[in-house]
Amino acid sequence: MFFLVNYLNQVTVVKVGKKGAVYIPKKVIKSLGISEGDRVIMRINGRRLILEFIPDPLALALKVKKWSKTTVEEFERESEREQDELYGS
Repeated sequence: MFFLVNYLNQVTVVKVGKKGAVYIPKKVIKSLGISEGDRVIMRINGRRLILEFIPDPLALALKVKKWSKTTVEEFERESEREQDELYGS
């Protein structure tokens, strides 16, 4: 069985390997920012298999442009204030 991969309007044919393994082309992996260990949601829609990659929140936080700075102490104070508002003290 072969799968067609539509990559930025380019179609690539990939082959199903042993035990049903499908290998995603390296250029697709790089463009989507997929890393080993990432989680994926698989959906079946008719005869289509849809993969939706779930970014790791920590890895995502490390990749994005920083827009603010804080110290551990500031973070702790803000956390305590939020908890007081939510749960009272």
